[in-house]
This record gives sequence, structure tokens and C-alpha cells, in this order.
Amino acid sequence: MPDLASTAATLPAGQGDPVAAAPSAWSRRRAILRALRHRSLSTGLLICTVLTLAAFFAPLLTSIDPTMQDPMATFTPPSLAYPMGTDAFGRDLLARVLFGARTTMLASLAVVVLGALFGTVTGLVAGYFGGAIGFVIMRLNDLLLAFPGILLALTVTAILGPGLVNGVIAIAVILVPVFARLVEGATVEVRNLPFVEAALCGGASPFRIISRHILPNVMSGVIVLTTTWLGIAALWITALGFIGLGVQPPTPELGAILNDGQNYITLAWWITVFPGLFLSLFVVSVNLIGDGLRDELDPTLDRS
Repeated sequence: MPDLASTAATLPAGQGDPVAAAPSAWSRRRAILRALRHRSLSTGLLICTVLTLAAFFAPLLTSIDPTMQDPMATFTPPSLAYPMGTDAFGRDLLARVLFGARTTMLASLAVVVLGALFGTVTGLVAGYFGGAIGFVIMRLNDLLLAFPGILLALTVTAILGPGLVNGVIAIAVILVPVFARLVEGATVEVRNLPFVEAALCGGASPFRIISRHILPNVMSGVIVLTTTWLGIAALWITALGFIGLGVQPPTPELGAILNDGQNYITLAWWITVFPGLFLSLFVVSVNLIGDGLRDELDPTLDRS
């Protein structure tokens, strides 16, 4: 007859003892409730959710084509008919801001996803294997970091040509070494811990060790960095659109709208104020989310 104690010891944590599963579930619920009570995190989530819903449900909020011109309604100030006014071509600014914000948000999200993906992979490889492989990877990252970010983005965009896709690639190139350095440092620390050495002694492959043991322990830093750079990526996407290297007319985008309104700032202030306000609120909200996530995920902080 098998020993019950030895059988329970072979089960995963929480399966052999129903009492042990309760604290784990309660701890998760308590962590979620504590995170929702975090002022920065909850405020940032609220603002970001409202802005995101407004941008992605723009067709429900306005039925006006953002590219449709009305020469009889040029420079119309904010009113019931045009809540954000019109621009120099009589285009409804509310429609242009909402549809343009959607473009900016999607582009900035694509930037951080690409940068985080390639940066995390290169950082894991360099940190785990080290040696010549890690040296070459990190020196290439240092070379990219030696250039000012916006200058490197302008250089890549000038080589690839103007356009939203090329702008996303250009800014993602900047983010790769940022994520790589963070993940490489965290990987070097984790790979020397006892549970990784135990997995090595058990014959686990490098891929399994990286994916099952190292990656989960470095993801908290990646998540915080992703939220932080989401706002910065939105600013850089807007900057490229402002100087004409991002989205090309007549597609609406916040940077292009700001560029259109700079010549009429004294005549039609609303052309620059409303898209600038939308962009500012989005950047502030994602930074608040990043601060809240850092406070919740950083194990060195005292949460008592």
C-alpha cells in the first residue's frame, strides 16, 4: 500500500492539500483588491480606458468622415454642431481627433510590442548563455544606445521612407536595447539561483529553463517598462507625424493634426488644444499605470 505522505509530496502545490489552496486563492484576490485601491493605478486605468474606448468606438460617437471637407465651415469654433470645431478645410475636428488617436494608440502599442519582444529575446539569450554570444549582443545594444533616440528614429525613417509602418519600425529599433539591457541584467541574477541549478542538474534543456524558470521571473520588469514606454512611443509617433515622416495625409493622426494647426494657433486655437489635450491625458494615464504596476510588482517595496 503506497505511503500517503509520499504520494501527497509528489503532487503539485495546492493539489494534495485543499487547505493549502485556499490561502493561494485568497492571496490572489487580496493582491487584485490592493492593486485596485492603488490611487495612481486606478486613476490611470480609468483615464486610459475612457480614452481608449472613445478612440476605438469613434464611429459610434461621430458619423462624420474625418477626411470630408466643407469649405463653408472652415475655422468654425467649438459648438453643438462641431464640439471641437473645424480646421482650415472645414473638417470636423472631433472626428479627426478620435480617429487620429486610434492610429496613434495602435502605432504606439505596436512599437512597444515589437521592442519588448525582440529586446526580451535578445536579453534572455545574452544573459543566459553569456560568453562571446552575450558580449556581442550587448555591445550591439550599447552601439544603438549611443545614439540619441529621436535621432536614431529619424535616421531609420529617412532610410526606409516616410509612413506609419516605417515609423513604427524606427521607434521599435530604439526600444530593443532598452528592454535587452533590463532583461539581460535580470537573467544574470536569476540563472544563478538554486532552482535554476536544480533544473540544470535534472537535465532540462536551455529552452525549457529560459521559458519555464527565467522568463516568469523577469516579466514584472518587462511589464512595467512596457507601460512606461507606451506613453513615450505615443509622443515619438506624434513627433514623426508632426514633421511629416509618419502618417501621410489625408489619414488623420494626432501629430499631423497638430502640424496642421500650428499655423493657425492665434486664429483657431482649438485645432492644437484638443489633440494636444487628448495626447497629454493618454501619456499621463499610461505613466500612472506604470507607476502603480511598479509599486505592486517590485518585490523590494514595503506594502505593509
